[in-house]
Amino acid sequence: MDDRIKIVEVKNLVKNYGNFCAVKDVSFDVYQNDVFGFLGPNGAGKSTTIRTILSLISPTSGTINLFGKSLITNRNYALSKIGCIVEKPDFYKYLSAKKNLEIFARISGMSISKTKVSELIEFVGLTGRENDKLSGFSHGMKQRLGIAQTLLHDPELIILDEPTTGLDPQGIIDIRNLILQLKNEKNKTVILSSHILSEIELIANRMIIINKGKTIVQGNVVDLLNSEEVIVQFKVDDVSKAIELLKQSEFNSNEITNNDSNLLIHTKVEAIAIINNLFCSNTINVSSIETKRKLEDYFLRLINT
Repeated sequence: MDDRIKIVEVKNLVKNYGNFCAVKDVSFDVYQNDVFGFLGPNGAGKSTTIRTILSLISPTSGTINLFGKSLITNRNYALSKIGCIVEKPDFYKYLSAKKNLEIFARISGMSISKTKVSELIEFVGLTGRENDKLSGFSHGMKQRLGIAQTLLHDPELIILDEPTTGLDPQGIIDIRNLILQLKNEKNKTVILSSHILSEIELIANRMIIINKGKTIVQGNVVDLLNSEEVIVQFKVDDVSKAIELLKQSEFNSNEITNNDSNLLIHTKVEAIAIINNLFCSNTINVSSIETKRKLEDYFLRLINT
């Protein structure tokens, strides 16, 4: 049982559009300082769920509690503590980054100092470009400025809906690092919706997978993945001897393939050390060990069952 403060509590959420049921039964909890991965294939109901949390649409049934209070009766209170990017951030493209932040602050009814604006621009890595017009910004730079915009009112919860869509590899790394900074440096709680599953594996500590509008699984990322079979790559100096040794061991029924000096073994996480010890005690030199299983494998197995 997690004894941390519960920031988001969604129970039995349902959203119908006429005869179409976009969300059938979604339940999950997000705790303080989580980076919470929100996963599912296209059409699973992720965006609909996020929009109900933000009260952009009303649920057909189910309950949503934010910061320990009902969203229905405490909407203004809840939204004052949330920053979000839904789809992509929009800015005045012929104004500078600094001017955009100042305008959005005024629209929100906030008085923001020039020092605060400079701090936010520095945090998202745009120092030196703050006076440049947005028309000259790359997609990745706009996404980073969007994160600065969400921080204007210093919210406790940040919701990012597919923030790395359309970004190049460097842009994805930049956003990943920013999300980790939000958690580690600013102590924010982050809900991250994404279809890039490897990114969730790298930065999320907890996650939910939904499919066809229903919760499939939720929990700690490490616990969920460690319960699964992995593909382990052992780089050894004698592949033939290693394969023969495995065939004579308790791992004789495991799927084993090889590529040059790399040996790929399908096994459980807890078996990695046993296999390594088996090789070493039989004079097989192991120069590297790498787990190949990624979150994609786990995800695909779940949604196809």
